[in-house]
Amino acid sequence: MTHPTTLGELRQTDWAEPARHLRSVKDELRTNLLCLLESGQEIFPGIVGYDDTVVPQVVNAVLARHHFILLGLRGQAKSRILRQLVTLLDEEIPIIAGSEINDNPFAPISRHGCNILEEHGDRTPIAWVPRTQRYVEKLATPDVTVADMLGDVDPIKAARGGHVLSDELTIHYGLLPRANRGIFAINELPDLAGKIQVGLFNIMQEGDIQIKGYPIRLPLDVLLVFSANPEDYTARGKIITPLKDRIGAEVQTHYPPTVEHGMAITVQEAWTDRNGKRVQVPDFIREIVERLAFEARSDKRVDQRSGVSQRLPITVLETVLSNAERRAVLHREKTVVPRVSDVYASLPSITGKIELEYEGELQGATVIASDLIRRACKGTFEARAGGADVEPIVGWFDSGSALKVADEERTDLLLEAFSSVPGLLSLVQRTGLAPTRDAGAVVAACELTLEGLVAQKRISRNDQLGYVMARRERGPGTGGSGLSGPSLFA
Repeated sequence: MTHPTTLGELRQTDWAEPARHLRSVKDELRTNLLCLLESGQEIFPGIVGYDDTVVPQVVNAVLARHHFILLGLRGQAKSRILRQLVTLLDEEIPIIAGSEINDNPFAPISRHGCNILEEHGDRTPIAWVPRTQRYVEKLATPDVTVADMLGDVDPIKAARGGHVLSDELTIHYGLLPRANRGIFAINELPDLAGKIQVGLFNIMQEGDIQIKGYPIRLPLDVLLVFSANPEDYTARGKIITPLKDRIGAEVQTHYPPTVEHGMAITVQEAWTDRNGKRVQVPDFIREIVERLAFEARSDKRVDQRSGVSQRLPITVLETVLSNAERRAVLHREKTVVPRVSDVYASLPSITGKIELEYEGELQGATVIASDLIRRACKGTFEARAGGADVEPIVGWFDSGSALKVADEERTDLLLEAFSSVPGLLSLVQRTGLAPTRDAGAVVAACELTLEGLVAQKRISRNDQLGYVMARRERGPGTGGSGLSGPSLFA
């Protein structure tokens, strides 16, 4: 389709209708959103767990033509939601060619746009701006200036054009005017200096700005959206009260409400395609990784005010797969199948993503991360195989046998070792932990079973001997050298 290239040509299209070319960006968003609602289409694709909470509130804010803010801890998809607002804009809009602030050809607001329209009339050149270029985002930092946000007088422009400094043509526009007829997003709003927040007042209420004290009327057409961490109100800065008063809606985001929601997000976001290698991730491994985040979000040793980002299970799953991939390459195994031991190998992906309280600092991040993995294994095992008869397995260890499992051992050797434990293989098949007879899946399920029993304190595990009888049942005569059974040493 050929677009009109001049204002005269544009007047011959439906853009000539005032209801079209004079429509504000808020009305544009509202109209397109109503169309999506009527057609039953998904409004925010890829946003999981917000269907009954955050999404309806954001929809209400857009329908009400409100500026709004998303309040939530880190890793709650705030920025993603803001960026997806672009999909509610028209595919393209016409502007006066060369305009820095997307001047409407029918109603320009900049001196530059007005001069071109007066000079050329219907021959005014038209350019088309796609909706992706109508979204401007700024990360708020303490060093952001008024000039960055609103603009400043450019002496070079004044010298080259022969203008006095008070002439509007000497302005170098900031990010906010350049977002005219679009969406302007500010992430981490409390980090923005108070005097900069004051500069947003007129835009939100009166729709104009002032630059260098000159009373320049720029009735910008823009939707302002923000994101913030609630703790930032006191930790690093605050949103000043008059600005909060001008924000139409405050939407609280949250972490996934269920493990299933979290797993869906992690599966969607994690990089699991390993360059054509065959990757088989057991469902219970995904569940362990997700439960790990849920356990961290309820642990008193972890700073809950800081939050536990959804990026934690995503990066953990990627590290788990990487450790399994490394093992598969070393042993020339065709299929990459992660195990519980690979989850323990992902400690570096956990310790950097949790902020600890004083008690946690005393214990150390590695100790706490290992404990979180153990509890996640327990929850997963009990959810999938709780109530199963594990007495033959426990009895074998109680008899003095031991089994040490090396995380880099070959799959076939581990399967042989697990076969020596009475009832272990039959349990993982009977409970569906290993729905197939694939060796990698069976070995992973056996590891989960043993880790689950350790978490339940039915058996024990130590670095020297591996899986052994539970400490509380061990008699004085049973020591390390007296234990028997298979042993796969690293």
